[in-house]
Amino acid sequence: MNSLAIEGTNKTPRITADPQQGLIEIKGRSHPENTAEFYRPLMDWVDEYISSPLEKTTINIDLEYFNTSSSKVLLMILRKFEAIENSKDKVLVNWYYEDGDEDDLETGEYYSQILELTFKYIGT
Repeated sequence: MNSLAIEGTNKTPRITADPQQGLIEIKGRSHPENTAEFYRPLMDWVDEYISSPLEKTTINIDLEYFNTSSSKVLLMILRKFEAIENSKDKVLVNWYYEDGDEDDLETGEYYSQILELTFKYIGT
């Protein structure tokens, strides 16, 4: 399985996914014109990865801004990882938020309530 690297822009986040490390990072701003099309390579990568994941998978989400359609796609991506968590493999979501940004923190807390994944909140 290959790694995935998507360069960020002023509208799209930088995405890296490394199957040898069990690491996915999404960082920057996310308000692409076509959210589904932008995230499709990551969705495809995740589908392949979860068929044979490492014992521990870490997902770092560090978005300074994301729109509603990006939020929906992020939730869809994270839902895919519930299969790993439920099969006794471990998934950790590091949710980065700017200190004082209660909306961003609350979004991460909401995701952790509806998903069966472990979340860690990291203020920056």
